[in-house]
Amino acid sequence: MEMKQSQFDLIKRQLKKLTAIEGGFYQKKFEGIDIDSIKTQADFETLPFSWKGDLREAYPLGLQAVPDSEIVRIHSSSGTTGTPVIIPYTRQDVADWAEQFKRCYETAGLTNLDRVQITPGYGLWTAGIGFQAGAELLGAMVIPMGPGNTDKQIRMMLDMKSTVLCATSSYALLLAEEIAKRGITDQICLKKGIIGSERWGEKMRRRIAAELGVQLYDIYGLTEVYGPGIGMSCEHECGMHYWDDFLYFEIVDPKTGEILPDGEIGELVITTLKKEGAPLIRYRTHDLTRFLPGECKCGRPYPRIDTILGRTDDMTKVKGVNIFPSQIDELLRDVQGASSEYQVMIDHLGGKDILTLFVEREKGTDREQLEYEIQNIFKLKIGITAVIKAVDIGDLPRSEKKSTRIFDNRY
Repeated sequence: MEMKQSQFDLIKRQLKKLTAIEGGFYQKKFEGIDIDSIKTQADFETLPFSWKGDLREAYPLGLQAVPDSEIVRIHSSSGTTGTPVIIPYTRQDVADWAEQFKRCYETAGLTNLDRVQITPGYGLWTAGIGFQAGAELLGAMVIPMGPGNTDKQIRMMLDMKSTVLCATSSYALLLAEEIAKRGITDQICLKKGIIGSERWGEKMRRRIAAELGVQLYDIYGLTEVYGPGIGMSCEHECGMHYWDDFLYFEIVDPKTGEILPDGEIGELVITTLKKEGAPLIRYRTHDLTRFLPGECKCGRPYPRIDTILGRTDDMTKVKGVNIFPSQIDELLRDVQGASSEYQVMIDHLGGKDILTLFVEREKGTDREQLEYEIQNIFKLKIGITAVIKAVDIGDLPRSEKKSTRIFDNRY
């Protein structure tokens, strides 16, 4: 993707500011680099990447690029392992994030007459408060539920006549199944679902949309870069628009770091153009996607990336074969009688790796026939023999947050 002059000007300003901070994160990172020699996009692409390990080493506030007096909030990554990543925000950062989120809602066709039920978590995590700030800026009615308490969620959804559900795909599915079980689908007023925080397959998407009777939109973001709200799908469901006046995106080869041609799948790298509290230069997200060429049918001027296809660190190696959750999503997508929900258990027994795939089967589907079919397709498409266990709908656990799909018990 070619860098715009306006983006380059903002990047140069950021580089000069960040390398002038005595003892600052990027002054150390770019030590020995003459920032004045960065005169083209190609020059910029020679700068070293930053990554989550850098941010953890900077704990707690080593990323901070402005005085304490200008910091109004912090957020932290939702990861449960390792040193957390702390991201400080200025008042302008908070306002910029709300503006980007407002664009997401507008891209999904929301107006100030919508009633937005927010189920992602609040607190240090960026999700809930981001969804709320954008909706309030739009002028919509916010129903700030947060996660959990499904009975109360459904009660408020009915009584407040919520028109928009914001959720992880896992919790949206849990709610959809519970609403269907109670036989109240015709009583809810939902029209749209805005889903983020985890990658989800086409089969899961179809189930949620059908059971809730809504149009679904993908929202993208990560704590290190504002939070959710930096990218959004439109009504044409062809990738996600991202806000290139706030962010510069690159797609690189995950192994070599080389820039990939438009259209090729690689790792998304993000540079913040206007962030003040904790700007990031060439930040490796681990998210796998690609640029989508050409203009979108919706006519919006913002460029697009594909929906997130997986993560470079999602990969599991079994019997010498690299396996991504997205491969299993795709494999199950076209298997009749298989639900969207699955779980993988990997064990090392008797000197060899055993992969067991638990798959929920739709009512009336022959268990043995389904297991046989999936086992054959798994061997054909992924290249190893798996143990397939078909279980009933609802037997696998549901999550109010993100679902864990793969459990590796070998270590």
